[in-house]
Amino acid sequence: MEQIREPIRTAVLFTPGEQIKPVWFDWRRRQHRIVRTTYRWQEKQGETLLLHFAVTDGETLYELIYNVQQQQWLLNSREAG
Repeated sequence: MEQIREPIRTAVLFTPGEQIKPVWFDWRRRQHRIVRTTYRWQEKQGETLLLHFAVTDGETLYELIYNVQQQQWLLNSREAG
Protein backbone atom coordinates (compact mmCIF):
# COMPACT_ATOMS: atom_id res chain seq x y z
CA MET A 1 0.00 0.00 0.00
CA GLU A 2 1.15 3.49 -0.83
CA GLN A 3 1.17 5.80 2.21
CA ILE A 4 -0.55 9.14 1.51
CA ARG A 5 -1.36 10.78 4.89
CA GLU A 6 -3.18 13.83 3.42
CA PRO A 7 -6.25 15.65 4.77
CA ILE A 8 -9.32 15.26 2.56
CA ARG A 9 -12.87 16.55 2.26
CA THR A 10 -15.36 13.71 2.76
CA ALA A 11 -19.13 13.40 2.42
CA VAL A 12 -20.78 10.94 4.81
CA LEU A 13 -24.17 9.57 5.78
CA PHE A 14 -25.09 8.92 9.38
CA THR A 15 -27.05 5.66 9.31
CA PRO A 16 -29.32 4.19 12.00
CA GLY A 17 -27.30 2.78 14.85
CA GLU A 18 -24.96 5.81 14.78
CA GLN A 19 -22.76 4.39 12.03
CA ILE A 20 -20.85 6.66 9.67
CA LYS A 21 -20.87 5.72 5.98
CA PRO A 22 -18.42 7.60 3.69
CA VAL A 23 -20.03 8.35 0.30
CA TRP A 24 -17.27 10.22 -1.57
CA PHE A 25 -14.03 12.09 -0.92
CA ASP A 26 -12.00 14.74 -2.76
CA TRP A 27 -8.31 14.11 -3.25
CA ARG A 28 -6.02 16.12 -5.51
CA ARG A 29 -8.93 17.94 -7.16
CA ARG A 30 -10.74 14.72 -8.05
CA GLN A 31 -13.88 13.32 -6.48
CA HIS A 32 -13.79 9.60 -5.69
CA ARG A 33 -17.22 8.00 -5.27
CA ILE A 34 -17.17 5.14 -2.80
CA VAL A 35 -18.96 2.07 -4.12
CA ARG A 36 -18.27 -0.16 -1.11
CA THR A 37 -16.83 -0.11 2.39
CA THR A 38 -14.93 -3.37 2.73
CA TYR A 39 -13.88 -3.10 6.38
CA ARG A 40 -14.05 -0.71 9.32
CA TRP A 41 -12.27 -0.61 12.66
CA GLN A 42 -11.38 1.83 15.39
CA GLU A 43 -8.40 2.58 17.59
CA LYS A 44 -7.55 4.95 20.40
CA GLN A 45 -4.40 7.08 20.47
CA GLY A 46 -4.40 8.46 23.98
CA GLU A 47 -7.79 10.17 24.35
CA THR A 48 -8.32 10.42 20.57
CA LEU A 49 -10.69 7.98 18.85
CA LEU A 50 -9.78 7.19 15.23
CA LEU A 51 -12.30 5.48 12.94
CA HIS A 52 -10.71 3.60 10.02
CA PHE A 53 -12.54 2.76 6.79
CA ALA A 54 -11.25 0.54 3.98
CA VAL A 55 -13.21 1.72 0.93
CA THR A 56 -13.12 1.25 -2.83
CA ASP A 57 -14.19 3.33 -5.80
CA GLY A 58 -14.37 0.15 -7.90
CA GLU A 59 -10.73 0.38 -9.02
CA THR A 60 -8.59 1.30 -6.02
CA LEU A 61 -8.68 0.41 -2.32
CA TYR A 62 -8.26 3.36 0.05
CA GLU A 63 -7.91 3.68 3.81
CA LEU A 64 -9.70 6.71 5.24
CA ILE A 65 -9.33 7.78 8.87
CA TYR A 66 -11.77 9.98 10.77
CA ASN A 67 -10.40 11.73 13.86
CA VAL A 68 -13.47 12.03 16.09
CA GLN A 69 -11.94 14.61 18.42
CA GLN A 70 -10.71 16.98 15.68
CA GLN A 71 -13.55 16.07 13.25
CA GLN A 72 -11.06 15.68 10.40
CA TRP A 73 -10.68 13.13 7.62
CA LEU A 74 -7.35 11.78 6.38
CA LEU A 75 -6.53 9.68 3.31
CA ASN A 76 -4.03 7.33 4.91
CA SER A 77 -3.15 5.01 2.03
CA ARG A 78 -4.21 3.50 -1.28
CA GLU A 79 -3.60 0.32 -3.23
CA ALA A 80 -4.29 0.24 -6.95
CA GLY A 81 -6.17 -2.80 -8.21
